[in-house]
Amino acid sequence: MTRSVTSITALLALLLFSAPGHAEQEAKQEAKQEAKQEAKQEAKQEAKQEEGTIFTLWPLVDYRESPRERYSNLSILGPLFKYQKSGDNRDLALRPLFYRTSNTREKASSTYYLYPVASSENTPETGNAEVLQLFRTSTFRKEEAEPQRESSTMLFPFYVSGESEKYGPYRALFPIYGDIYERFWRDEYHFVLFPLYGSTVKKGTTTRHYLWPIFATTSGENESGFDVFPLYGQSHKTGVYEKRFVLWPFYTSEKTGLNTDNPTEKKFIFPLYASTDSPKRTSRSYLWPFFGYTEDRGKKVEEVDYFWPFFTKVRGEKKNGDSFLPFYSHESYPEGDKTWYMWPLYKHEELKSDIFGQEQDRVLFFLYRDNREYWPKDGNQRRRTTLWPLYLYRKNTDGVSSFSFPALLEPILDKDGIEKEWAPLWRLYQRRWDEAGNSTSSLLWNLFWHERRGDDLAYELFPLISYRRTDKGRELKLLKGLISLKRDGGQEGVNLFWLPFGPKWGDK
Repeated sequence: MTRSVTSITALLALLLFSAPGHAEQEAKQEAKQEAKQEAKQEAKQEAKQEEGTIFTLWPLVDYRESPRERYSNLSILGPLFKYQKSGDNRDLALRPLFYRTSNTREKASSTYYLYPVASSENTPETGNAEVLQLFRTSTFRKEEAEPQRESSTMLFPFYVSGESEKYGPYRALFPIYGDIYERFWRDEYHFVLFPLYGSTVKKGTTTRHYLWPIFATTSGENESGFDVFPLYGQSHKTGVYEKRFVLWPFYTSEKTGLNTDNPTEKKFIFPLYASTDSPKRTSRSYLWPFFGYTEDRGKKVEEVDYFWPFFTKVRGEKKNGDSFLPFYSHESYPEGDKTWYMWPLYKHEELKSDIFGQEQDRVLFFLYRDNREYWPKDGNQRRRTTLWPLYLYRKNTDGVSSFSFPALLEPILDKDGIEKEWAPLWRLYQRRWDEAGNSTSSLLWNLFWHERRGDDLAYELFPLISYRRTDKGRELKLLKGLISLKRDGGQEGVNLFWLPFGPKWGDK
């Protein structure tokens, strides 16, 4: 009896002192299990983020995101609205009214407003805005001890303002009154009630106009002249040039470059005779354009023209050509050549050098154009092919190709504003692919789309069917999820009636 009581007491003591250790061990096991579950959830979430997100409700919304590539794109009503992020770049569009591209890191942006109506560009150093190339305003930052900003404004031809480093600020209100400095290929412009009075200055020569273009005077150092257009005019600068015209354009004569090693004398009696004589060049024309002859000793080229430009012959050290327009024309030079067949039906051009090469074929100017560029040292190539108004094909230096249909303006105007603001509105079909086999396709602004990235595949024909396959699993949806078949590893499942849950089977 005593032995039984002792055994029971020992057993109770063992249970009493071992229970806390056992509970602690169980707690640790539970903690490990929870940590594993959390790790699995986090891994699953990360995998989902790497796979990205695709949400479509054609034609209202199309959203795509790839965190791994720092990319997202939201499109509303097909091509009309777009907001895209790609790394540090941002694109915002409300076509065809507005398109803006910006870089958050460089703090730079460019914007088109109903291209080509207006555009603007901004960087930390400069700012420019333009409307129909008639109104322009620009500012730039001057790097000095105390940085300053200068600006200029132009509403061509009515208002111009700016600041010249040499002459200071200026303004002009055309045709009433104005002063303009160091713009439009002249050092100075001045006018009062133009055309009553106006003057220009270039390299020390001042030309004054009265009732432009009828009366004019020329003055400068050892320089003088006057015009009564078109009756008579003359001007000269001692030891530099002499010019004269009578009943312009019927008779003109001039001597230029008298202070150089190539003084040139020209005479023109329209249309009977024209001549040019200098140490480097001799030219004659009789009954222009029926016959002409030119010997350019400086460039070592001779040219004979018969009814220019239809029948010409050029021979030289660096240039040779024959023209029998409209049937045939060929011109060659060390850097390349160009040839016309049945002008303007077909033209072929080549340009070659150690660092750059180009080949281009054209049919009826812009009806068909195939332009190929290459850089021999780098091994890079680029190509652009268009057939108006059907298609545009491009391949960039990274080996990425693209095809779009139709192409209403791209074959005629190869402009960034057309590409960004207008072309997406009429592109019914687009495809983009690279040499690794990755590709994207879109029909009717993603009514049907297809994407392949490595072994990943996704496509959709709205609203009938959509399919997505990755290395994690695959999913097939009918009627946007009315019936959904999923496979995640070895586990499969079915969801019905757009519900987020359903029966599953197999090992995950």
